[in-house]
Amino acid sequence: MSWLDQVDAGLLEGAIRIVRALREAGHQAYFAGGAVRDFLLSRPVADIDIATSAEPREIESLFPTTLPVGRQFGVIVVVEGPHQFEVATFRRDLGYTDGRHPAAVAFSNAVEDARRRDFTINGLFYDPETESVIDYVDGQEDLKRRIIRTVGDAETRFAEDKLRMMRAIRFACELDFAIEPSTYRELVAQGGKIIQVSSERIRDELLKILTGRAPARGLELLLDSGLLAVVLPEVAAMAGVPQPPEFHPEGDVFVHTCLMFRRAGARTPELAMGILLHDVGKPPTFKIAERIRFDGHAEVGAKMADTICRRLRLPNDTLHEVVDLVRDHLRFMHVREMRESTLKRFLRKENFRDHLELHRLDCLASHGDLTNYEFCVRKLAEFSQEAIRPRPLLSGHDLIRAGLEPGPLFSKILAALEDAQLEGRITSREEAMEWLRRTWLAER
Repeated sequence: MSWLDQVDAGLLEGAIRIVRALREAGHQAYFAGGAVRDFLLSRPVADIDIATSAEPREIESLFPTTLPVGRQFGVIVVVEGPHQFEVATFRRDLGYTDGRHPAAVAFSNAVEDARRRDFTINGLFYDPETESVIDYVDGQEDLKRRIIRTVGDAETRFAEDKLRMMRAIRFACELDFAIEPSTYRELVAQGGKIIQVSSERIRDELLKILTGRAPARGLELLLDSGLLAVVLPEVAAMAGVPQPPEFHPEGDVFVHTCLMFRRAGARTPELAMGILLHDVGKPPTFKIAERIRFDGHAEVGAKMADTICRRLRLPNDTLHEVVDLVRDHLRFMHVREMRESTLKRFLRKENFRDHLELHRLDCLASHGDLTNYEFCVRKLAEFSQEAIRPRPLLSGHDLIRAGLEPGPLFSKILAALEDAQLEGRITSREEAMEWLRRTWLAER
């Protein structure tokens, strides 16, 4: 097994140079954490962190380019060419007061540093010179057993940092590991306290789960553990909400959503959140008439999605796209009856590929009928970019020159003109001017 099979050569060489420089100055230094875990699991290694006995001031004195990103916690970023490396002093944490960060740290040794980490599989060190693993927490055994287990007492580890509960689920999904029973029991016991963690940190872990290897399993673990009811009660409410079996033979709203994730390929954060929230409006709109109905659930869901995305502090661009996906996910029901201008406007949406994929997954996870999806795919191939985004034939200045007063009417006129262009009824500036004279100026 070779590091070069799993990591960029330049990254590896830079990490080894840092370790050697620290050792030549009389300090201990090892590769640490996730890089060691992924190397032992034969997974790609994206970055390499280094743990050392050197204190921050000593690290800074040894390397020409450093960044004091976490100096108060003993973390210095060392820049080696195009790569950045977190170089952290061995430490033990001195109490947690906010449920997330240590109140202070004391510089320590490798053993204590390993024992203050979250999970055993993340508490491993690696000596690149002797090519040996240093394991003070039985992490190698847990890698073999394929389990996520806290270092030491689970109650203490989760009480120190509540985000570790979501991280346990993320690692279980990412690595296809089980969560060790006592670790899971404590996760369930403390789940309600996850709310103490900032929205941004919860969001980041949630998105890693939803865009990762096993999002459906992640959602099921979040629901089963009780974390989902705290973090996203609107999504937890989808569990057990029945759907009309003639359209949704797969089961309730939550089951349907998980099945969509199982069918999905690569997911952007926007698409992942769109899948998660596309039916979030169903629980509050549930009713039984001639059958189970969710009248207006897309509009209700769009408003709920806006609230949820703001609560999670998603960037505005992401928020708007997610809300758009939720609001429009039922429009595909009508694509074959749309006016050509309406259809073309729908197809030219900037995020239409995400709309299309959301609809495909929605169908595959329910009735399986892809007729409307295939219709849109054909139309996208049929229409040129010019056909769905024609160059405007007239502008507001043309309307003013024609004698019209600027105002709200301008938008109405230009939209009607674009409709005619999109439907092929007007194809030139001359025809547009004649249409303007006949349709609008004659009336005035």
